[in-house]
Amino acid sequence: MKIAVCIKRVPDTELRFSIAADGKSLDQAGLKYDISDFDGYAVEAALRLNEKAGGGDVVAVSLGPDAAQETIRKAISMGAERGIHLRAEHVPIDPLSIAQALAAELRDGGWDLILFGRMSTDSANGAVGAMTASLLGLPCVTSISQLDVADGKGTARRELEGVAEVVSFPLPAVLTIDEGIARARLPSLKGIMAAKKKPIETKPAVLGPVQLTIETMELPAERTGGRIVGEGPDAVPELVRLLQTEAKVL
Repeated sequence: MKIAVCIKRVPDTELRFSIAADGKSLDQAGLKYDISDFDGYAVEAALRLNEKAGGGDVVAVSLGPDAAQETIRKAISMGAERGIHLRAEHVPIDPLSIAQALAAELRDGGWDLILFGRMSTDSANGAVGAMTASLLGLPCVTSISQLDVADGKGTARRELEGVAEVVSFPLPAVLTIDEGIARARLPSLKGIMAAKKKPIETKPAVLGPVQLTIETMELPAERTGGRIVGEGPDAVPELVRLLQTEAKVL
């Protein structure tokens, strides 16, 4: 199968960060970047599908500045065959603008599947995959935790609140991948060396009009310290009183 996997370069979520002086972006000092976690699951899902089928083509597609090529190289080191870099100095927060750029690139690619992570770990809007599918006129299944594809059609399991559903769909299709599907493999030394030689096609991103922007960012308030109201059953009446009068959650 010919599979495109759309991946995003995002800040490492395990690092502490601060807001820049403009109040609208992150301070870049000390930030490290990596492939978004859910996008890593999507790369893994694509590789497993083609390994099961006995071959195929997995292409990593990323929109962003020149540094996005590092993210593409990581997907290649995991097993993708090549990469496409849609160059943009700034990645907007507007998911439709991004989706329009991706759709313009993917429209005539002859893809069997176009995969996304369920959401990116920075903006977390979870909308780009579905919007891209709509622009391309393709069926879309989101938040997939199990996936099987054979004979020109697919079956996917989605985990919802308190229930799971299994759906079927024809190919080509756009899918967004959740974390339950598989843990992303680590790049091997052989893969890392091979990734340095495999091709990345670079072209300007054709972003759509940006209609959604960030006005301000702020960190959540620091949590106040807790207090112990007592121990054992004797503490229950006081705890209930505080939940009613102070926390006001009862």
